[in-house]
Amino acid sequence: MNRRDFLIATAAVTLALPVAAHAAADYTPELLKAELAAGKTVFLDFKASWCSTCAAQERVITALLKENPKYEQSLSFINVDWDRWSDGDLVKQLNIPRRSTLVVLKGDKELGRIVAGTARDEIKALMDLALQAATS
Repeated sequence: MNRRDFLIATAAVTLALPVAAHAAADYTPELLKAELAAGKTVFLDFKASWCSTCAAQERVITALLKENPKYEQSLSFINVDWDRWSDGDLVKQLNIPRRSTLVVLKGDKELGRIVAGTARDEIKALMDLALQAATS
């Protein structure tokens, strides 16, 4: 097999693999307001497609969701596209310093946040805090 054929075959196999991503909704002000009004615990992920820290956080979140389905069953995950919403009211209200920020909200309270952290234990602790709030 020549190099060109190998690269084409590798690309085809890579594209055929399923993407392991969790079911997070894309942020809109109306969605967040509705989820909080319904009493849900919301896990906000301020991210950008080009951000390597965000990608590392996403890998950890996806692995944790796979290990414990209660997270996805009990929490409302919302992705906030940094490129679109970084100058928006939500970022100002919550004083979000940068992309790769994870925030948990319930009602009108912030329960916790991580800024640029990618450690599995740290993200798990935030998700466990959110789960505890959702189930109590």
